[in-house]
Amino acid sequence: MEGTLAAALLAVLGTYLLIVLFLYVLLVIAYWKIFTKAGQPGWKSIIPIYNQYVLYRISWKNPYMFWVSLACSFAGMLLATSDGWISIVGMAASFVSMIITILLQIKLSKAYGHGIGFAIGLLLLGNIFTLILGFGSSQYQGPQD
Repeated sequence: MEGTLAAALLAVLGTYLLIVLFLYVLLVIAYWKIFTKAGQPGWKSIIPIYNQYVLYRISWKNPYMFWVSLACSFAGMLLATSDGWISIVGMAASFVSMIITILLQIKLSKAYGHGIGFAIGLLLLGNIFTLILGFGSSQYQGPQD
């Protein structure tokens, strides 16, 4: 009885991991296509952190907001677990990083000729709208003001 239950759990876990791996590969391909539509080499979408920098460059004319977001993310992670007013500073830094991420999605949507509705989709259903952006007919128009 216990062996059957363990085998069933392993089968479910294995199936789940295969589905997650498939979706991850699909998203990597979608980001590759998003990058190539913007004139960037697709391989840049594979490298962690650097891919976010390139995404900021695609969306913003000047990618300085990437560095602000990165600094706020690290400050938020380090300071939010502290005690007292330092944790408030950490939470504020995390909040600033979240606002910059929202702005990134809006600017990314506009860079591909979409509006605020598509940006909301990127925020709420990010994986689905990333697939639409990568595999759809959206054309890169450059950073918009």
